[in-house]
Parts: sequence; C-alpha cells; structure tokens
Amino acid sequence: MTKMPPELPIEVDSETGVWTTDALPMLYVPRHFFINNHLAVEEALGAAAYADILYQAGYKSAWHWCAKEAELHGLEGVDVFKHYMKRLSQRSWGRFFTEAIDLDAGTAQVRLEHSAFVYQQGKVGHKVDYMFTGWFAGAMDQILEARGSDLRTIAEQTQSAAEEGCDVGRFTVVPRHTLAG
Repeated sequence: MTKMPPELPIEVDSETGVWTTDALPMLYVPRHFFINNHLAVEEALGAAAYADILYQAGYKSAWHWCAKEAELHGLEGVDVFKHYMKRLSQRSWGRFFTEAIDLDAGTAQVRLEHSAFVYQQGKVGHKVDYMFTGWFAGAMDQILEARGSDLRTIAEQTQSAAEEGCDVGRFTVVPRHTLAG
C-alpha cells in the first residue's frame, strides 16, 4: 500500500471537522456504507430510474468540477478531462484511463479498472458502474463549451467488470445528435 500522493491533499478543519480536497468539502465513508445505500435506492426506485437520476446529477457535478479545476489550474481541453480522470482515480472510485478522446468529434473512450462497485458486489452478471456515466458527458460538455463549441454529448457504459468474461469497465462518449437517427 502506498501513501496518498501530496498532489491530493486532504485538509481537515480542526473546528468543524470538515474534510476538504481541491477546495471542495468532502465526505469520508466506508465503501460498503456507500454501496449499501446505493443498492437500497436502486432497489426502491428501479435500476433504470436510479441510473437516470444519477446520470443527470453526475453530469451537472462533473461540469461544475471541471469548470472550477480548469480555472484553478489554468487547464484547457484534453488536459481538463485527463485531470478529472486522475482525480477520480485518486478518490477510490476505481482507476480511470482515457483510452481515446477527440474534442472536435465530441468522442471519448474511458476504461475503468478496480471499480469500487465491482469490488463490493463482485461478478453479478450486469453493469454496476452506471453511476459514473454522466460524469464523462458532463466533463466533455464543459470542455466543449469552454472552447466555444455547441456540440453536446451523451455517455454510456458498454461493459462492466461485474459481467462474466469482462475484466474492466468501458464507457463511450459520443455526440447527442448521433443517437437521433
């Protein structure tokens, strides 16, 4: 096990107990606690309805985070997306790799290894990482808008390590207009 890299500091306010990373307040909870709550909501709402809610919330959150981080660190374009993947990977959700990204085309391919959802649930025979999907489109769309593009995207999970025969998760980002036909 390695220690947390210094580029991802966690600051704890001694008066309030609030944890902060990248100037954002954070919650620190055990993985099983979070995923047990996640599964309870999924069961109550149904996986499709819950996935849609998480997509919209994740999209909005990724957009906001990428805008703030781009401004803070002076990042643009692909560098913002890669910085986002790095930070997600440092927060124990899993390891995210940008396999391909083309801002002009509005496309990206993301590989996920060591998913927290797969670690907790195991091989369950279906995709379990759908919470992340909106994050990729939100990040891409924030970057596109920052460069003056009207192009907007949608993301989907195409594979999960929770499925038999799969060792990694895969996500695809494409322009929304490609789905209209």
